[in-house]
Amino acid sequence: MNNEQNNYESGQQQQQPENMGRITATGRTVRNPNLPYKSPALATWLSLFPGMGQAYVGYYQLGFTYVMIMALTILTLSHNVMAPFFGPMLAFFWIFNLIDANRRAHNVNRVLDGLESSTTPPDFDMPSMKGNRPVGFLLVIAGILILLDLNFDISLAWIESWWPVGLIGLGGWLVFKSRQ
Repeated sequence: MNNEQNNYESGQQQQQPENMGRITATGRTVRNPNLPYKSPALATWLSLFPGMGQAYVGYYQLGFTYVMIMALTILTLSHNVMAPFFGPMLAFFWIFNLIDANRRAHNVNRVLDGLESSTTPPDFDMPSMKGNRPVGFLLVIAGILILLDLNFDISLAWIESWWPVGLIGLGGWLVFKSRQ
């Protein structure tokens, strides 16, 4: 107790790890410029295109999931299937997507500042800094196909009738991974 009182009286602050933000006497956080903080405003703005804000914050898989949900909802609405249900769901999901990206950016910043433990709620884990092999593979394949179409006049019309094979492959991979 005496040591703490002496530190307080001499104006010294307790040392925090260098990788965390520091809270001043006024309660404001001074952030370490070397840490990858995320802008909640930018995350929200990017989420006008669903999933982009989540990807910006580092939740790539979740961002891709949100893009797929939005695309499938719009596809369903374009065929007038259950429009009274999917119409309001689309509006709700769009607003939820904006709020979710903002919350995730704030959460990442709080963890980087050391204001919260690095263990977050189960559905709110910190993003991994490792790569994602399946997504990388899909991006390479998509890039090769687009390159062939643009530079070598190889038509991509066959994709229109064969794209379900990709869904079958993705489903099979997910079943395989769940058994491990």
